[in-house]
Amino acid sequence: MAASAVFILDTKGKVLISRNYRGDVPMSVASRFISKILEEEELNMKPIVEEDGVSYVYIKHSNLYLMATTERNANAATVVLFLYKMVEVLEEYFKELEEESIRDNFVIIYELMDEMMDFGYPQTTEPKILQEYITQEGHKLDLGQKPAALPPAITG
Repeated sequence: MAASAVFILDTKGKVLISRNYRGDVPMSVASRFISKILEEEELNMKPIVEEDGVSYVYIKHSNLYLMATTERNANAATVVLFLYKMVEVLEEYFKELEEESIRDNFVIIYELMDEMMDFGYPQTTEPKILQEYITQEGHKLDLGQKPAALPPAITG
């Protein structure tokens, strides 16, 4: 398996974070991928899309798409497994994997992506082992907490 690049996109197709490992696929492929996905009915969606010699392997998690691209004959099952392991690692670091947690922790995510994949080949994907190398704490979303009420001096 050799992934050329890994992207995390929102449901509208905006690239939140991307990492180009090999440089053989242009980074503009993300816009072609999302237009292909948006025109497809949910019932007919497949985890692998091929267009113009580029293979897009993706998973959807919450309101995010995690996608890997390649021009080579990569093992699609390995790529899908890597994307699911990436979700597992990011959830271990940030509690919830949402658009906001990606934006709040992009530095740690780049470090994790560099440790998890080298030149397009998966490396260490076990969260406990990665936490030994990348000890920086991520900003964890607290979805259950209600916003603080405004004090009476402000509201009158």
